[in-house]
Amino acid sequence: MTYPTAPLRRVASILNGGTPPSSDPALWEGNVPFATPPDLNGLDGAPLRRTERSVSEAGRAHSGMAPRGSILLSTRAPIGHIARVTAQPVAFNQGCRALVPRQNHEPRFLAYALVAAREQMEARGLGTTFLELSAASLADIQVPLAPTAAQRAIADYLDRETAQIDAFIAKNEELIALLIERRAAFIARAVTRGVDASVQLMESGVEWLGSVPVHWSVKRLASTVAHARNGVWGADPEGGEEGLRCVRVADFDRPKQRIHDDALTLRKVTPSERAGRVLQNGDLLLEKSGGGEKSPVGFVVLYDRDEPAVCSNFVARVQLRQEMDPRFWTYVHGVLYRLRITEKSLKQSTGIQNLDQSVYFNEYVAVPPYQEQRSIADHIEHGTAEIDKTIAAARRGIELARERRAALITAAVTGKIDVGVVA
Repeated sequence: MTYPTAPLRRVASILNGGTPPSSDPALWEGNVPFATPPDLNGLDGAPLRRTERSVSEAGRAHSGMAPRGSILLSTRAPIGHIARVTAQPVAFNQGCRALVPRQNHEPRFLAYALVAAREQMEARGLGTTFLELSAASLADIQVPLAPTAAQRAIADYLDRETAQIDAFIAKNEELIALLIERRAAFIARAVTRGVDASVQLMESGVEWLGSVPVHWSVKRLASTVAHARNGVWGADPEGGEEGLRCVRVADFDRPKQRIHDDALTLRKVTPSERAGRVLQNGDLLLEKSGGGEKSPVGFVVLYDRDEPAVCSNFVARVQLRQEMDPRFWTYVHGVLYRLRITEKSLKQSTGIQNLDQSVYFNEYVAVPPYQEQRSIADHIEHGTAEIDKTIAAARRGIELARERRAALITAAVTGKIDVGVVA
């Protein structure tokens, strides 16, 4: 059977959130968990994990409070992230709302029903700066109205079935993490030791490099660079005018250290702005501004296209000197980034990280002869191809598992799956 639906306001009370003033530190010194949208566990409706921040008992008065047995839902982009409050009550900010199930409504069933209703919620989001789902729109969201016994039986069934899917996803995520580490170690060894295991080594005198082949040079990164110039943002194209592609940090394909074409950005760039900035195949693109704690600036990708383009003002175009292989140096920059060597060159201003290019280019690197650079780059591409294939297969497996999970939840909460409900 298919269950009827009802607006969410008939199923749960909806509580608004708030944030204690940052001007009063005492409000932020306590042990009451304080949740914001990033603290929620995505789309699965699992119990809330540990939050990033906490408030005092006095701080609770300035926040929303989600009681035990309630559900936290993000109503600001990304809309629809969900977590159940299963332990102590949780304070939450205005980016979330708490749903307190009414009598005879199973919290686990409601959490799964909200997972199934995510598209409804996203479609109702409004706003220009960011999307937000209002309390009134949330209250109108249609959720399945199943008998209490059926709610519990469906929740039990989904707990069992999704646990198996989640275990499969977790196993594949662990595999991907292991393969990424293996890939990084393979690249790091290749750019610091080369491909000849019997080569004689010498101490480089550089901590991160260790020993390097005796016939390599140890020089500053600047010695590999011919020119480096910041990009330009240009202006909006006018009328039917076709603009020039502008490569942004958002276009960086980080795992491959190349750029992707998911969403091209076209800008009007004047001839004077183009001078010295039009990208050529073999240029490196260095992220100069932006970033954050988990993803600091300083990432480098290779521009491997023949089409003319510029890079944005948050990126620098780096042209290499003669006898420098672009692929090899892209990998070297990737190792420097992964080892967090770039962080020594960071400056922070108004919440934005900036890379001091002159400081960064002062780092020491190992420089093989040109032909050896090319051989190492070929070796890396050959050696990582199979790893990349396995990673792609694991990611596809995760994607399919999540699709199956979402379809299973929707079918179960709407009554399309017989879970053996006993009246």
